[in-house]
Amino acid sequence: MTVTVLDGGTRPNGNTEILTNHAIQGKNAEIIYLKDYQIHPIIDMRHSPEGFQDRNDDYNSIIDRILPHEILIFSTPIYWYSMSGIMKNFIDRWSQTLRDPNYPDFKRKMAEKKAYVIAVGGDDPSIKGLPMIQQFKYIFDFVGIDFAGYIIGNGNKPEEINQDIEALFKAEQLQKKLK
Repeated sequence: MTVTVLDGGTRPNGNTEILTNHAIQGKNAEIIYLKDYQIHPIIDMRHSPEGFQDRNDDYNSIIDRILPHEILIFSTPIYWYSMSGIMKNFIDRWSQTLRDPNYPDFKRKMAEKKAYVIAVGGDDPSIKGLPMIQQFKYIFDFVGIDFAGYIIGNGNKPEEINQDIEALFKAEQLQKKLK
């Protein structure tokens, strides 16, 4: 099984990255730090005669990198009770890819994948982060991705995730599944 991590964090070595690294430890996973790429917001052209236009950014290069992998891990801090903005921009652009003649099999290829979500936040994230998990489930259902599970960790200050024993245990369990 090949794994790609889509890291939606903006803080180097943040809590979400620490928890995700714990889950993929020992696994040869490709990590894509979305913050390192230029991903323009979608311009919705679904209903215009000319359709979507090329956004001239790094988005397609990321799609090209994730398509060969079997497992996708969406790793995001919980910002304002949802995924990070850069993660949302990336997923919003799927609307464009679904209609892009350069990716005629996008939905079919995505439906062959298994996905996990790893998220860390403060303010009772195991409860208040659940609507975000539901949002991911709807997204995955739409494109046919098998939503295999999620981990929500509690951490706000740097390295605070290391005190969330339950989240670390769940990351170890995921690590065993990925081997």
